[in-house]
Amino acid sequence: MSSKKMTPEKPAEEVAKPSPKRNFPWKAVVSWGATALLVGVLLLVLFRGSAFAKVNSPTATAGFAPTPLNITLPTPLAREASGVVDVSRNPNVDTKIPDGVRQSVIHYTVQEGDSIFSIAKQFNLKPESVLWANDDYFGGNPTTPLSIGVDLIIPPTDGIMYTWKQGDSLTKIADQYSANVSSIVSWPSNHLEITDPVIAPGALVMIPGGSTIIQSWIQVVAYTAKSGVTQKVAGPGGCAAQDSGYTGSTAFIWPSANHFLSGFDFTSYHKGIDIAANTGDPVWASDSGTVVYAGWNDTGYGNMVMIDHNNGYATLYGHLSQIYVSCGQGILQGTPLGAAGATGNVTGPHLHFEVRLDGGFVNPHYVLP
Repeated sequence: MSSKKMTPEKPAEEVAKPSPKRNFPWKAVVSWGATALLVGVLLLVLFRGSAFAKVNSPTATAGFAPTPLNITLPTPLAREASGVVDVSRNPNVDTKIPDGVRQSVIHYTVQEGDSIFSIAKQFNLKPESVLWANDDYFGGNPTTPLSIGVDLIIPPTDGIMYTWKQGDSLTKIADQYSANVSSIVSWPSNHLEITDPVIAPGALVMIPGGSTIIQSWIQVVAYTAKSGVTQKVAGPGGCAAQDSGYTGSTAFIWPSANHFLSGFDFTSYHKGIDIAANTGDPVWASDSGTVVYAGWNDTGYGNMVMIDHNNGYATLYGHLSQIYVSCGQGILQGTPLGAAGATGNVTGPHLHFEVRLDGGFVNPHYVLP
């Protein structure tokens, strides 16, 4: 063992080194700041675009307060006061045919008391249109009597119902019936393609507004002497014809309850009919018009009423016991005119009834139902 004195080893003193000098990272801060700013701008743009879309969306209106407009609107009437009734309407793609207009043919069975005039009036058509649609029955002759139970074709509008034949063309048929091709092609019930209108032979085609020549619709008989009538009606009961605003429909009705005769029928020597009646039986207007005579007539009619129907027609009611209307009065069809009697040149009570057209005489059976 060594006698050398051991001394604890003294650790070496550490020399403190000076810390290096650090600079502030401006470039990094500026770079991150610019990046954050750019991100913020993008987020703001996206947020505003989303909000704008929501405001303009028809389903996202909650919380949106539109700027009020300075417009004065009329105050709506209460439904109870205005009487307005909501009616749902389906869209109508056909701009040529108004709502409510029938577009196809229907069939009608002739009833007792029908006439071509009354049937046409019932369906708001001209008599000619019904006649033309049933040419196989009438043969162009309007005086053909109607038989109860006959099935008639009723067209949807005025014009001609035509059965298409082999060799027909739209131009040919339109010219033949004074119509135009476009009206035929566009009529809905014809079911034609506008670009390629093909019609098979035998098809029933509506020709709106079409017309053709028929036999004389009404046979007018000129006045002759000793024919039971007078050419001109003169007397104290007459007055100048006036426009009362009422025009006859030509759908005449019987002027009394009885529809049978008790005297003369319409002949060359009697241009009227004598309808059976008792004194006091009611007599009414066969059609609407203006009274142009109401009073005593000294040429054989006795107490008489005459109506101008303001369409070329006139009707005369003779031998009345009483008169209920005055000259110049406008009346509607069915208005009471007076009471049947036996005044004037008669041998017993009855109603003498005449129908005149443009100065001539018409057989009343042609126009009465």
